[in-house]
This record gives sequence, structure tokens and C-alpha cells, in this order.
Amino acid sequence: MATSLAAVVSAPSKCGLISLQGFCGSTRGFQCRRNQKCNSRKAVRGVITAKVELQPPPYSLDSLEPLMSRQTFEFHWGKHHRAYVDNLNKQIAGTDLDEKTLEEIILLTYNKGDLLPPFNNAAQAWNHAFFWESMKPGGGGEPTGEILELINKDFGSYEAFVNEFKTAAATQFGSGWAWLVYDPSPSEGGKNLTVIKTPNAINPLVTDGTPLLTLDVWEHAYYLDFQNRRPDYISTFVEKLVSWEVVAARLEAAKVKVASY
Repeated sequence: MATSLAAVVSAPSKCGLISLQGFCGSTRGFQCRRNQKCNSRKAVRGVITAKVELQPPPYSLDSLEPLMSRQTFEFHWGKHHRAYVDNLNKQIAGTDLDEKTLEEIILLTYNKGDLLPPFNNAAQAWNHAFFWESMKPGGGGEPTGEILELINKDFGSYEAFVNEFKTAAATQFGSGWAWLVYDPSPSEGGKNLTVIKTPNAINPLVTDGTPLLTLDVWEHAYYLDFQNRRPDYISTFVEKLVSWEVVAARLEAAKVKVASY
């Protein structure tokens, strides 16, 4: 069962927070995507266990062609994403983590930056699911509504946002991610929306940010379709693939969550 923040903070352990049968770390609450079952639980000899499930993209594997090929999805989702999920399930089997949601596993195993073994597979499983949902056939271009209003307020214009997002994605050395992140309560003079880049599997969940959009810049994300032309891949994502409807829905969900506190 999910552990509340209060319960985690108050639970005694030699790590100061929570014992995870060999893993130690910290956590905060994070809600699973609405209407998605993040873990399937089953009873094994009277013990409740969980299995993180590989969810398919919200469109067929050839829906984004010719911009992103079926072959890319067969490797990227069918092999890379699947491997993260399968390896994570092996790592958490028989530990306290197999009762946690995927988000809780990420937060616990981040361990204040001193990563515990399951972190990379857990975060990469989450990041990829978030990435698939960030795209749609016929997407991209300038958004409308509140998300555009916030972009204009915080970046000056949509074009300025695009330039900053592209720069973050292009300059992330090696493997990593570019993100659009929402902060409902920025410091005085701060912004609600910011663009960040993160290395490897790191995502904004571990830094108290609310991610709205991401782009995978690991080489396996684009090499079959774009070879070494990462800038072309980035431009294609922004101009022709982003699902601004999903971004707007994530923004609304974040606002509802804050209002419920």
C-alpha cells in the first residue's frame, strides 16, 4: 500500500526515514497519472506484491510516421522501455518497494542524490511513459489557452520558449532529457514555467517540480530516424509532434492538486 509523507517522515530507521530491506532514502507524495493503474498487485503466499506494468503508447506504433518510424518504436518502446520495466520488477521483487507505486519507488530510491540501485530503471520506466504521452499524430506548433498565456508571461513569447527548449535539448551532453516544468508557487519574481535539462534518468519529480512536457535525447530515441542529427529530431518534436492538449491537461491536474492541499 502507498505510504503517506507523514508516515515516511515519522517512521524510525537507521537511515532516518524508511527501511527498504537494504535500501534507504526519502520520499514525498506524487500522484499516478489519472485513470492509469501504475502497479498491478497480487497475493503471493499472503504477501501483497506489485508489478510495474509496461503500458503501450496512446497510439499505434506507426501513427507518428514518417516523423518517428514504427521501427524506432519497436526498439525504443518494445526493447528499451520494456527492459527498464522488466529489470525494475526483478530489482524490487521481495523488497518493501514492491508495494509502492512507480512514483514512490523513484522518490525513495533517489535518496537525496545518492542513487539506490532501482532508481535508474524506475525513473526511465516513468520518463518513457511520460514521453509517449507528450506526443500525438498531427501535433506540434503553437498552443492555445492558458498554457500559451503562461509561456508568453514566463518566456516572453512562444518563439523564445521554443529556442530555450531546443537549446536545452541540444546541449544536454550525452544522454538525458529536456523538460518544461511547472511551479505553482514560484519565489517572488520567479516563473511558473521553466525549461530544464537532466542527465541520464533524472526527472523533475525528485526536485519538487511538476513536469508538463519532456523530450528524450538519449541517442536510441532518434538514431534510426535521424542518425546523429539531434537538432533535426528536436525541431521535429517541437514543430510536429508535441501534444499540447496533454500538456494543458497536466497543467490543470497540477493546479487541482495544489488547490486540494
